[in-house]
Amino acid sequence: MRWSTFRDADGAERVGVWRDERLHPVPEPTTLLALISDDRLDAAARAAADQPPVDGVELLAPIPRPPSIRDFMAFEEHVVTASAAIGLEVDPLWYQQPVFYFTNPASLRGPQADVAVPPGTRALDYELEIAAVIGREGSDLAPADAADHIAGYVLFCDWSARDLQGAEMALNLGPAKGKDFASSCGPWMLTPDELVPGAAMSASVNDRPCSAGRLDSLYWTFAEMIAYASRGTRVVPGDLIGSGTVGTGCLLELSRVHGAQAYPYLVPGDRVHLEAEGLGAVDAGVVPGPDPIPLR
Repeated sequence: MRWSTFRDADGAERVGVWRDERLHPVPEPTTLLALISDDRLDAAARAAADQPPVDGVELLAPIPRPPSIRDFMAFEEHVVTASAAIGLEVDPLWYQQPVFYFTNPASLRGPQADVAVPPGTRALDYELEIAAVIGREGSDLAPADAADHIAGYVLFCDWSARDLQGAEMALNLGPAKGKDFASSCGPWMLTPDELVPGAAMSASVNDRPCSAGRLDSLYWTFAEMIAYASRGTRVVPGDLIGSGTVGTGCLLELSRVHGAQAYPYLVPGDRVHLEAEGLGAVDAGVVPGPDPIPLR
């Protein structure tokens, strides 16, 4: 099943399920997070089947306000190429344990929402990813058990300000302002039974094909990522677990391989289109953002 959160004509957030390319609303006022937490997806889908479909609505992130977003770096090709792009070699520790950072749930936006250039950057980048949505709470999970805690998967874009990211990480902390201004998600959550294990992933800028990869090129599985995320703490319903960028899935990588002139960073007026098989598309325009306010 494919589940979406949308804004209706009255401005209220609603939940719907897709059938034959039509979105049928769940009749009761609820959220996708509530349906996941209460294990009511099947019952809600049956109730929605009797509702007339809605058209022309604004699709939001499927979980508009997740409790947390952990974004991993689990595709080897991206790790190798992106490390070389900033003059580093892959630390052998990466092959022994996955790594992630926390990003900003308050900056999550829907699949067609514009992305403003963050204050002070000249190196705006997209990152083509898939994220798992946690459906059941768990602590200190084993990989063999962690997959049972997944409610579904979403297309995910971790927008990055590469110059800000590089500057702050030179101080041995972060990424923070290089990442927390925007993440895009949607257009729906796909339940695990319908996920294509080798889902094709692609990205284009201004209709020019740029990135292409496959989900089954992950080095660390989602089960392993979730097990690591739950170690010594807990994962809870609605948490997003990002895969990190698929190989070739960002301009940083592409410019390293093909040159910065061939793959320049994003500027206002650009349009970025991201797709993953079965998971739909994110189609976002880049718009001007504010100038940075001096701190002193």
